[in-house]
Formats: sequence, C-alpha cells, structure tokens
Amino acid sequence: MQVLLKPSTERKDIQCTVCQQGFRLYWERSEFAERETMRAIVLADLRRHHASDPTPAAHPAGLFNLPDWGGEPQFSGAALLGGHSAVRPAFSPTRRQAR
Repeated sequence: MQVLLKPSTERKDIQCTVCQQGFRLYWERSEFAERETMRAIVLADLRRHHASDPTPAAHPAGLFNLPDWGGEPQFSGAALLGGHSAVRPAFSPTRRQAR
C-alpha cells in the first residue's frame, strides 16, 4: 500500500511526532485495518526523516509518497486512487467544449 503525503498547516490527517508538521494523506485503499497499519509505518518513516534535522525542513517540501516511489508523486497510485485534487484529467467527455 502506498500513501501520498501533502504538507498542510490547515487540515492535518497525521502529524509528525518530532516536529509537529501536519500532512494530508491520500490512500491507495480504504480498508480501516490496512490504513491503521500504514499510519504506523508513515509515522515511523516521518521520524526517520529527522535523523540529522529536528525541524520540519527534514521532510520533503512538496508532495511525497511513503513508501518511497521513483515517479512523480501526483501520478502515484495513492494520488490517483486517493482522490488528490491536483490530478485532473486532460479531457472530460461530459464537459462541453467551447466553439
């Protein structure tokens, strides 16, 4: 399972226990037990970011995936299946095109 994290000061789904930075979470799947297991993994990974820096700067500044993923975060399974709003289709067949 993969989770997309987006730094957020307003709406926080999870908070780093070291620096208190908040993040929005976008999940690949929505089963409660799986989310709870992944939440523990995410918190541990957020703590690992602080190996040499106790500040929020230890975390990536923008979108990032846990576990790590080599592609663009906004195109990860977590972003696409979790409903991240930055991902929009280029064409919508139901939208009228201007003439």
